[in-house]
Amino acid sequence: MKLRPLLDFATELAYDAGRLTLGYFGRSAEGLGLDYKADASPVTLADREAEALIRRRISARYPEHAILGEEFGEDAKNASHRWLVDPIDGTKAFVRGVPLYGVLVGLEIEGRVEVGAAYFPALNEMCAAATELGCTLNGRAVRVSTAQSLAESTVGFTDVASFATYGRAEAWERIAAASYDRRGWSDAYGHMLVATGRMEAMFDPVMNAWDCGPFPVLL
Repeated sequence: MKLRPLLDFATELAYDAGRLTLGYFGRSAEGLGLDYKADASPVTLADREAEALIRRRISARYPEHAILGEEFGEDAKNASHRWLVDPIDGTKAFVRGVPLYGVLVGLEIEGRVEVGAAYFPALNEMCAAATELGCTLNGRAVRVSTAQSLAESTVGFTDVASFATYGRAEAWERIAAASYDRRGWSDAYGHMLVATGRMEAMFDPVMNAWDCGPFPVLL
């Protein structure tokens, strides 16, 4: 299976969508077209336009492929290849001008994520990987940390309150007490820090398919 062309394409998608989002980054709520979904999570014009761009590119290049995205759902195709798209992972950070949001693109082939790209536009960091091709950060080969215990580990998390919401508060307290350090504001950036060896673990009690799209292969 030749994955290099698909990896290059995924990287291109993430980069171009990310550059689009930068045109909105730092704007006021009105300038962002800020709105809220039924679950009270924020969504902006940048989210929708970035996903629309990615969908157009995929449909033009690979019309037989399926697409699942956060903003526009899943098309009805029963395909061997399915793209997983989160146009802005970390929208809460994005709307506050925090530069840790990312564009996530993953490709499942026969149910397994084989290709992934995570681009953090405000930081200009691109993490990309494909099965048997390794993982890179801005073109440089990277790997996970070699730490052997929680006592050596920095761990990331999204929302501490969510551990209690999903019945994991006690488990999180034990992990936090045993670890070397704990850091928030993570979202996708935390998972990328693990993939690149800059953090040892990332905890997120609930994720959708698009939230973790590229990470199975990045990690």
